[in-house]
Amino acid sequence: MPNENKHIKALIITYYFPPAGGSGVQRWLKFIKYLRDFNIEPIVYTAENANYPITDNTLVKELPKNITILRQPIFEANNFIKSNRKKSSGFLSQKPSFTGKIMQYIRANYFIPDARKFWIKPSVSYLSKYLEKNPIDIIITTGPPHSVHLIGLALKKKFKIPWIADFRDPWTNIDYFHKLPLTKKAKQTHFKLEKEVVQTADQVVVVGKTMQREYLPLNGNTTIIENGFDNFKEDFKTEKDKKFSLLHIGLLNQDRNHKALWEALKELKNDVKDFDKDLEIKLIGKICVEAIHEIKKNNLTDNLTLNDYIPHQEVIKYQKSAQVLLLLVNNTPNAKGIITGKIFEYLQAKRPILALAPTNGDLAEIIQETQSGLTVDFNDKDKIKKQILSYYLKYKNNTLQICPKNIEKYHRKERTKKLASVITKITG
Repeated sequence: MPNENKHIKALIITYYFPPAGGSGVQRWLKFIKYLRDFNIEPIVYTAENANYPITDNTLVKELPKNITILRQPIFEANNFIKSNRKKSSGFLSQKPSFTGKIMQYIRANYFIPDARKFWIKPSVSYLSKYLEKNPIDIIITTGPPHSVHLIGLALKKKFKIPWIADFRDPWTNIDYFHKLPLTKKAKQTHFKLEKEVVQTADQVVVVGKTMQREYLPLNGNTTIIENGFDNFKEDFKTEKDKKFSLLHIGLLNQDRNHKALWEALKELKNDVKDFDKDLEIKLIGKICVEAIHEIKKNNLTDNLTLNDYIPHQEVIKYQKSAQVLLLLVNNTPNAKGIITGKIFEYLQAKRPILALAPTNGDLAEIIQETQSGLTVDFNDKDKIKKQILSYYLKYKNNTLQICPKNIEKYHRKERTKKLASVITKITG
């Protein structure tokens, strides 16, 4: 039996860490916030000069007091191709420039598993010296970027310390992998590295059932620990938006640019009295040019409010104030397994959710289980239109509300409790 009273030291290796903002930082920021409640002391190793696309200094306030944070410089190959991003738009653009195509090819085939690969050897060297002087009970790596897992793999082989590999997103089954201009040899390298990481780790942690099914044949110790929400109790009062607001939080790339949604909204504007006057489409985050084009094409520009980035605490207020929360999942081969982290904060907001996603996917199961909204297939314009109209009529009658069920288990502290039990078992 594991000793639950044992004081455990966990070395957590992560690229995304405050002052990084965005979705990538939230999962382990919250785990670290609560681990001490379960007799686990987190020691964080992260990049000193990371090139984060988004920063949010407010997140630093959530870190535990006196936590040990080890930072080492990182050379990022992304800096080399940064000057070409505006031309190519990265993976968001359907028509990258010629230079952009070259940069994508170089990035895909020479920076394996990702553009942070040059951090692996220096990190292994630094952490090897640290581990020789500082006893650690368990190592945890979280990716993407999956180069972080290769740091864990090297340390596991060298020190035989128990190791958890946490996958916030899949490796070779991530939504954009099939779009990368990979050579056959590069693909084989990705598959080989992914298999070695999964098979070598003492425990693999994933965020949903589909990912678990993919990794279980390689490692029978593959556990689901979903993301979650924090601040479950009401910390502030918010008033609902006066207008019929449809709010989307986060990146809206070309794979989330579902034309059926914009067409349905256009038709509702034309067919339903007062809909045009009442409608407000709120998009917070990076928006691809294709989405902006579709919004203009469907005469929705006057209904649109754009915000590039808003600090996390402010975002929570926006979610609670919205009339309807939009959840747009990538229309990609792995769509059934995508569980966006924002779903759990949407649950906390207790506002109706309209998800455009596979109706037989992991996300749809959570929405159905919690009775928090409705999931509609990407291209089912009639059903999208019908559901938005239903929400709108309730809005007009002042009855647009939901009472989600069984959401307490998704609180970040409950998720950390499950993680702590896994850590305790491995180190016991």
